Amino acid sequence: MRPTLIATLTAALGLAAPLAPASADPARLLTYSGVFQDNYTDVVVKPFNAKGAAKVEYVGGDTSASMLGQLRTQKNDPQLDVVIMDATTAALACAEGLVEKITPAMMPVLDELDPQARSGGGECGPAVTFDHLVIVYDSRAVVPPPTSLRAMWDAKWRGRISVSAPPNIQGLALTAIMAHADSGNWRNADGAFRALKDLAPSVQTFDPQPDGYNLILNNTVTFATGWNARAQLYHDRSAGRVGVLLPSEGTVFQINTINVVKGAHNRDAALAFMAYALSPTAQKAFTERMYYGPTNSHAQIAPEAAARTAAAAENKARVIPLDWNEMIKLRDSWNQRWRREVISAATR
Repeated sequence: MRPTLIATLTAALGLAAPLAPASADPARLLTYSGVFQDNYTDVVVKPFNAKGAAKVEYVGGDTSASMLGQLRTQKNDPQLDVVIMDATTAALACAEGLVEKITPAMMPVLDELDPQARSGGGECGPAVTFDHLVIVYDSRAVVPPPTSLRAMWDAKWRGRISVSAPPNIQGLALTAIMAHADSGNWRNADGAFRALKDLAPSVQTFDPQPDGYNLILNNTVTFATGWNARAQLYHDRSAGRVGVLLPSEGTVFQINTINVVKGAHNRDAALAFMAYALSPTAQKAFTERMYYGPTNSHAQIAPEAAARTAAAAENKARVIPLDWNEMIKLRDSWNQRWRREVISAATR
């Protein structure tokens, strides 16, 4: 008897138990558009599709919050099969039953992952990338290179700052870093909110479009919040014009998780793609292309790429002890404080 499609997937991608017969339709992957989509498609999606056993169709999304909105809207009839989004938003999706719970018995590759990758996803899908918060700046304008977040408070940059405010988790991460620097406890954010209120009149936008990296390159702003992986890519593409600051105050890990949508019409292909995305092969390819830290501890990353990721020893040493599961409990109140205390101060 010839092997079935699902048996082929099981053997090749580490799935332990047979799945339902494969659909002829591709699994629909929802995750970030822009440079993430371009690079993830090239080094992860296309190689997976080339295997021939199952296919994935990339659906570009905006923020994790907007992706969660799509999952909620489609809860009774999902039009998506697998989703990559940040850990705090994925935790809400997990709690609401929008994505599946995943165990090593279902997917043995989970046992290859960094413990933080497993814990970052809770009972549902694990971390597929690690990253950390940075400040990006126009290296032509800011000389010498800054070392502290406080460089943005200089009055000469008034109107030249971009900060991604909550519900974008860059705003939550920035608050936690400033709180930790102020009080030694990232949860104690009163001092951080006072400082952010002082910064607000210098902020040109709290919702940068398309993002802070491009606003620097088109001369709209001088400083912006950002993520290291994208910042490193834009640094290279701009011949160094986009500078990357890992603040002296520290940074926080950002975790993107991968999840199979509950009730997915193409569940077999979605699980197969999830296993492949977590494999050493896919993890190595994406890390070396775009500098996201790998979550599979078996991935053998070229040293020159690893040194520019969140997994680098020097970068790890600057990470404050933020617990994203604890952050979820503070998220709503911090979102409200941003609107009430920070964003409102920008118009005064």
